[in-house]
Amino acid sequence: MSDTNNYVPPKVWTLNGENGGNWAKINRPIAGPTHEVSLPHGRHPLQLYSLGTPNGQKVTIMLEELLALGAAGAEYDAHLIQIGEGSQFSSGFVEVNPNSKIPALFDTDTGSRVFESGAILLYLAEKFGHYLPKEAAARTEVINWLFWLQGSAPYLGGGFGHFYAYAPEKFEYPINRFTMEVKRQMDVLDRELAEHRYLGGNEYSIADIATWPWYGSLVLGKVYGAGEFLQVESYKNLRRWAEEILERPAVQRGRMVNRTWGEPSEQLHERHEASDFDLKTQDKLAPERTA
Repeated sequence: MSDTNNYVPPKVWTLNGENGGNWAKINRPIAGPTHEVSLPHGRHPLQLYSLGTPNGQKVTIMLEELLALGAAGAEYDAHLIQIGEGSQFSSGFVEVNPNSKIPALFDTDTGSRVFESGAILLYLAEKFGHYLPKEAAARTEVINWLFWLQGSAPYLGGGFGHFYAYAPEKFEYPINRFTMEVKRQMDVLDRELAEHRYLGGNEYSIADIATWPWYGSLVLGKVYGAGEFLQVESYKNLRRWAEEILERPAVQRGRMVNRTWGEPSEQLHERHEASDFDLKTQDKLAPERTA
């Protein structure tokens, strides 16, 4: 290995300043709120507090898919949570999610708070009766892949993505460690998708909705600038699946919600009405702000 590192862990760890790199401010060694701020509330049954990261996209894609099916009660307000500014540590957000991570959902119909993106997808699928098979074996297979994603994605985002793209310094050991695992995971998906159209079977489900923002975006070369490094074009079945899902209009809408980077026409910072996609993307709002 080419890395040189003389760091010796102390007997007792203490925080001696930020750890550097992008997203450094989102982590701290204690839980609970840092400041008193109430969350906003819109008029729709579902109140979503999020940011358009892959975990956030899971939920907005699901909600847009439900609305495309005409699911009554699936209308939602998507409020922007700026995690780089510490909004997730407000007292209001901690009430909805004590773990201070996006996304978080509050259902005004039931009074339920729902946190963890996989739990939100499962909650919405059961509430509205879509994208989760009712037959036991098929349902179990979809849930298998949903939980696979929830356990695997941290290796991609917090592991590979962090050390390859965001860490203040590049080190061979962690990049190799997480590259190996991410490529193994892509191979797992590629082999499954050689046998089935979608994850867990031949019907689109919450397993696909959960997985696409992470591994679909990765295999299409849309995250971390790592397409060539990971040889993503070699995963033919995974790419076929990713391209097919990207063509879905609800996916295209969902990936815009709470997004604050990229092309202005693909950024809808907050979503309160379906018409916001036509009227309130940043390419339409920015001229007003600079006029």
